[in-house]
Amino acid sequence: MIKILNVVGARPNFMKIAPIQRAMGNYPEIKPILVHTGQHYDERMSKFFFNDLQLPQPDIYLGVGSGTHAEQTAKIMVHFEKVVQEEKPDLVIVVGDVNSTAACSMVAAKMNTKIAHVEAGLRSFDRTMPEEINRLVTDVLSDFLFVTEKSGLENLKREGIADSKVHFVGHVMIDSLIYFKPMAEKSNILDKLNLEPKSYGVITLHRPSNVDNKENFEKLLNAFEQIEKRLPLIFPIHPRSQKMIDQFGLRSKVERMKNLQLLDPLGYLDFMKLLHNAKLVLTDSGGIQEETTYLGIPCITMRENTERPITVEVGTNVLVGTDTQRIVEEAEKVLDGKAKNGQIPELWDGHAAERIVKIIYEVLS
Repeated sequence: MIKILNVVGARPNFMKIAPIQRAMGNYPEIKPILVHTGQHYDERMSKFFFNDLQLPQPDIYLGVGSGTHAEQTAKIMVHFEKVVQEEKPDLVIVVGDVNSTAACSMVAAKMNTKIAHVEAGLRSFDRTMPEEINRLVTDVLSDFLFVTEKSGLENLKREGIADSKVHFVGHVMIDSLIYFKPMAEKSNILDKLNLEPKSYGVITLHRPSNVDNKENFEKLLNAFEQIEKRLPLIFPIHPRSQKMIDQFGLRSKVERMKNLQLLDPLGYLDFMKLLHNAKLVLTDSGGIQEETTYLGIPCITMRENTERPITVEVGTNVLVGTDTQRIVEEAEKVLDGKAKNGQIPELWDGHAAERIVKIIYEVLS
């Protein structure tokens, strides 16, 4: 029996681990154990995603909650070490770039347990982003590095990672998007919000560099203020962004925008329905750059850099930073029918998880 710990910590992890758990069901010799660190502990931001993605309830829940990066990483390491001691897994699978990813990798490495990193090799080359540190640490320690796009192969080669560890497999998040698309289409979120397809834009915003900085946050709100005059904007708001609007005294500015609708965080299926039918998306998220590229939806990314360059090179993504005028100009291009056309990147075909599990099985058995 091959015992594997599948680690999730935050919302983006759930949609990446779900297809892997499902693919493992085809191998009776594999025993997957789902470990939730509890890094995202808000029920709306966690439980709904488990239900929507048909993930079993976690076998092990660490419940670490919030804290500074150091506090959270340390708490995860202390709790996860006990899990590894008790379970003695053959492999620990970590996904993405959150604190849980790096923390569990460090524990596994120090306990001589093999590590697989799904979504390896992505680089923004910006070490002010905590996620970049997590990516670098995890990739150095991993035994299996599963890559989503060609830039990942180039980055890992340049960093001296052995070719034998690196596997270009496609993207598990696209697996989830494809698998759940029929279910997402049944969501009634558009009816609830009284929206017609392609008649609105979607905003997601949560990065500390954007929402913890008053000047940047105001610049983004100034852009939304101009865009919402031409296109209704739907903003499922992250708790962090909600808190900072009040802290910076920006609530009245937001309330003056009659075409900007703030929503509580949405479940995966409702959000996917909203995304599928959007005219454009304004985001600072990583994964949404990829989902919009697959769906062919114009994406305006409010960051100075991206660790997912394929979305700009062949996809529908445009990087604009926090420059109000650039954001508005790119949105107007979309509204004037001059949106950038994109293509679906290589191997984003819904079968990445099957490739991953096959490679792991062949090596470990």
